[in-house]
Amino acid sequence: MPRFRCAIAAAIATLCVAAPVALAHQGNPNFRSAVRSISPAISGLDAQVVNYDDSIELRNNTGRTVLVNGYDGEPYVRIAGDGTVAVNHRSPSYYLNEDRFGEGVDVPASASAKASPDWQTVDGTGRYTWHDHRIHWMSHSLPPQVKDEHKRTKIFNWKVPIAVGASPATIGGRLVWVGKSSGGFPVAGVISIVVFALAGLALVVVVRKRRRRPAAAAPAKEAW
Repeated sequence: MPRFRCAIAAAIATLCVAAPVALAHQGNPNFRSAVRSISPAISGLDAQVVNYDDSIELRNNTGRTVLVNGYDGEPYVRIAGDGTVAVNHRSPSYYLNEDRFGEGVDVPASASAKASPDWQTVDGTGRYTWHDHRIHWMSHSLPPQVKDEHKRTKIFNWKVPIAVGASPATIGGRLVWVGKSSGGFPVAGVISIVVFALAGLALVVVVRKRRRRPAAAAPAKEAW
C-alpha cells in the first residue's frame, strides 16, 4: 500500500509539472495566426502556421532554391531545389527564435546581418518549421485592440519576406485574438488522465494481492 500511495503521488506530480512545461513551448491558444497568401503565387510552394501562432512550416517543391529572410533582412533559412534545408548560424534570427519573446537570449558576436552566412544542413525533405516573431504578439500583456477578451478581434497583418530563385516574394498572414474561452490549459483532459492512471494502479494492486494470497488447504482425505 505505501508503494501504491507513492505511485499515485508521483503520477499526479508528473502530470501537474510536465504539462505546463510542455505548453510553454507551444503557441498561445487564445490567438490564431494563419497564412493568407504567398505573393506572387508560386506553384509548388506552400506555407502554414502550426501551434496556433508559434511557427511557420514551409514546403518547397518548386525545384528552385527558396530563401527566408531574417528580421534584419539577412539570409536565415535556405531550402534548395533538391530538398536540402540549411540554417544560417550567423543569422541573429536563429538565436532570437530560441525564446518566444526573445528574452534572455545570448546572440553571439559572430551573428550579424552583415556577416557571411554559415549554412548548416538540418534536413533533406524540402520542408522546414521555425518559430517566427513576426507572426505573433510579442508581449506578455494583451494587445490594445482587445477590448473584450471573449470577442474575436483582429490584431494585425504580417509579412515574412522570402526569395524564390532570384525573385522576391512574401508570405502574408493575419493574427487574430479568438478569446480565452476557446483555449487554455486542458484541465479536464489532465483529470481524465489522472483517473485512468489511478484506476490502472488500483487494478495492479488487486491482482498482486490475489497472487500473494495462499491457496486454500485441500480437504483431508478420510483414512479407511
